Amino acid sequence: MSQSGNPVPVILDTDIGGDIDDTWALAMMLKSPELDVKLVVSDSGDTTYRAKIIARMLEAAGRTDIPVGVGTAHDTYRQYPQQPWVADYDLAAFPGTVHGDGVGALIETIMESPEPVTLVCIGPVPNIGEALDREPRIAEKARFVGMHGSVFKGYGGAPQISAECNVLNHTSACQKAFTAPWDMTITPVDTCGLVVLQGEKYRKVRECSDPAVRAVMENYRIWLGHTGNAAQFEVRSSTLFDTVAIYLAFSEELLEMRELGIRVTDDGYTVVDANAKHMRVAVDWKNLAAFEDFLVERLTRG
Repeated sequence: MSQSGNPVPVILDTDIGGDIDDTWALAMMLKSPELDVKLVVSDSGDTTYRAKIIARMLEAAGRTDIPVGVGTAHDTYRQYPQQPWVADYDLAAFPGTVHGDGVGALIETIMESPEPVTLVCIGPVPNIGEALDREPRIAEKARFVGMHGSVFKGYGGAPQISAECNVLNHTSACQKAFTAPWDMTITPVDTCGLVVLQGEKYRKVRECSDPAVRAVMENYRIWLGHTGNAAQFEVRSSTLFDTVAIYLAFSEELLEMRELGIRVTDDGYTVVDANAKHMRVAVDWKNLAAFEDFLVERLTRG
């Protein structure tokens, strides 16, 4: 909850439709009463394709009250694995509001909010870089929570750090976001890269009848078919990186947080630098199993 005791006003900026974890994260956000979702904006690549997935997910969840923003398109992505799910979907028929200028809608939502907005970013951030260029004052009225970087560990807990995809794919925009004067919290792959649902935990989600969860599972099956690993659908989830950023929008209870200076290098690495902007970094788990239980409970709740 926010300092006022009300749900935290949030905007989600997402490259949904690439890795499937964004789709899980959107469902988690929609089923989190701690969050008041003001806008969901598609980011990176074919942003109309991504906005269609957002809109159809909102319809499935019965949340067409939430506006959709179409972010600025960037010709940097060539694969759209969830395309079959929205091949016949008409974005113009979405019964809610669709903003063609998603960056403008993001700026307006932040600037007109009576209280600070939490900007949850779970993809590369060209929208955010553009928003900061168009209206730098958003950094005074928002805080940034992101799934970005690799600080002490790499993917899968590897001892060597990685150039994490959300940083690497639009490094200059990430550098803008990581030097803007807002409060920042990030979950690097050190923590979010360890979240996978298996066994009974996964079965509960896979068999859940909730419409939003059914939409997630439909997309997961399609996505797995694209990756050539369809058999995984019966066994476990993929790595659910982005769900941790959703959690950090309202709680840090299950994570070890450190205040660190983080600098984004030109080749897409996030390095500790005492002279860089300081932010809260989720460096380890206090209880990963408890987070997995929380995620399952949140997704499958009525």
